[in-house]
Amino acid sequence: MSAIKTPRRRAGHSPGDMPIEKAKDFKGTLKKLASYIARYKAALLFIVIFSIGGTIFNIIGPKLLGTATTEIFDGYLRKMNGASGIDFEKIAHIILTVMLLYGISAVFTLVQGFAMTAIAQKVSFRMRKEISEKINRIPMKYFESVPHGEVLSRVTNDVDTLGSSLNQSVTALVVSVATIIGVLYMMFSISWILTVIALVILPLSGALMAVSVKKSQRYFKEQQEYLGKVNGQVEEVFGGHLVIKAFNREKYAAEDFMRDNKKLYKSALMSQFISGIMFPIMIFTGNLGYVAVAVAGARLAMSGALAVGNIQAFIQYIKHFTQPIGQLAQISSMLQSAAAAAERVFEFLEEPEEEATCEAPLKAGKISGNVSFEDVCFGYEPEKIVVNGFSAEIKEGQTVAIVGPTGAGKTTIVKLLMRFYDVNGGRILVDGQDVRHYERSEIRSAFGMVLQDTWLFKGTIMENIRYGKPNATDAEVYAAAKAAHADRFIKTLPSGYETELNEEATNVSQGQKQLLTIARAILADSAIMILDEATSSVDTRTEIRIQKAMKNLMKGRTGFVIAHRLSTIKDADLILVMRGGDIAEQGTHEELLAKQGFYSELYNSQFEQTG
Repeated sequence: MSAIKTPRRRAGHSPGDMPIEKAKDFKGTLKKLASYIARYKAALLFIVIFSIGGTIFNIIGPKLLGTATTEIFDGYLRKMNGASGIDFEKIAHIILTVMLLYGISAVFTLVQGFAMTAIAQKVSFRMRKEISEKINRIPMKYFESVPHGEVLSRVTNDVDTLGSSLNQSVTALVVSVATIIGVLYMMFSISWILTVIALVILPLSGALMAVSVKKSQRYFKEQQEYLGKVNGQVEEVFGGHLVIKAFNREKYAAEDFMRDNKKLYKSALMSQFISGIMFPIMIFTGNLGYVAVAVAGARLAMSGALAVGNIQAFIQYIKHFTQPIGQLAQISSMLQSAAAAAERVFEFLEEPEEEATCEAPLKAGKISGNVSFEDVCFGYEPEKIVVNGFSAEIKEGQTVAIVGPTGAGKTTIVKLLMRFYDVNGGRILVDGQDVRHYERSEIRSAFGMVLQDTWLFKGTIMENIRYGKPNATDAEVYAAAKAAHADRFIKTLPSGYETELNEEATNVSQGQKQLLTIARAILADSAIMILDEATSSVDTRTEIRIQKAMKNLMKGRTGFVIAHRLSTIKDADLILVMRGGDIAEQGTHEELLAKQGFYSELYNSQFEQTG
């Protein structure tokens, strides 16, 4: 099931990007990666053995075919001289042997390819699993400082890049090295003179390839940079197309897109062109080698120093020799890409984690809902304190409203209460116990939340409500929906409770989504409820319905309500007025108005605006 969150955020990286970049610490990252896949060393050894075996069987073939060619040539000469002709039985035997060797080589290659794919997918599966588990252990501070798209990119793009690069590069590296060594041996066994001639061509080929790789790398990086920008613009335009149309900004959005699209076109054209000439370079240098070997080989054959079939075999070996050299350049690029992807994944897996447990942790058990803040001090950065000496006493069953201007610290208090962050000074008590004496998951199970940003996932309405209590019966879901005043509108939908919410949950209104989140919170039946701006984005009529639903939600529970609309919290048992991280005032609505203080100013200013 895919999560639906409103509003949408622009991703820092598109999952479809395939960045070609270098790792900051290439050797160090490869060591980490090697230790990471060490658990598969037996399978890797199996792959190496089969890769070498398949290569050896493949390399022997040209030498045997050369023997057949020599037999045909010699047989033809014998026939010309009146002797016995071509020994077809011997040639058939050689051909059958070569076919068998190539068949064995194909089987070996197939087995090692399947085994390497399995390892690559196991590594990808394990990494995704560890990233998923890591997400639950990373402090909230990380997600508030890093774009969501950045984390998404590591789970999807980087793991995919690593998996595909491993799958292609490991076996290709083993095969290329084994091929070069094996072909060199076979070439020297045929003629050291021809081998030296063939090797003279290699520096020219290597130099030309090195230049093309170096040139193309810069354009590849530029291509990926602008590919990310273009993808981000497309996502942004589709996500905000209503706003763009409302402000007549279509032309400017198109101009921005075209500007980066042109740069993407130019960089992609150059990168693909320069990298594409590597193959023609290999063909050109290979042909030079063929010409040189053919001329020299002919002279050796004429002098009787070399059989004709060996010339044909040697030319085949030249092709086998130059091909893995070109592959090594590609493997180097793939390893760079794999190391860069692995480095980003390892960076995430090595992020500091929040303390999951404490010494002798308490069990939450049945929470009554008494909450105390005792001289609480907190700052997201130690040198920047945003909450100063906050103290308050909330009794079981009370509804507490937290109000104040933007940046006063309202939401921060809630985050501290649920241990998304820990206090720098003072303490927070729930039923007389410091929240730091509970495991985080334990204390959070005592809280239910309804936020301004409704969070629903793609699935049925029944499944979305039941998210608050997975083992709830259908009857309990219906009861929760009725208490949230959501049952009526749900029954008007085509499939009722089985109505499928679409990808953006646009087949229900904003107010209806909010009622569903309240039903979910009611079903969870938590002792303490937190309502964070739950009615700020709906109309007045819908707000009245939501207010009724929230009253049902708050019955018998301790409630914390964060609100900008002060008219919605008149009936709160206690109102905490925050200003600059401190409690400026506290009391009931009437008491605070009577004081003619900061709350009175806030309330009257809203009243004047609405009047």
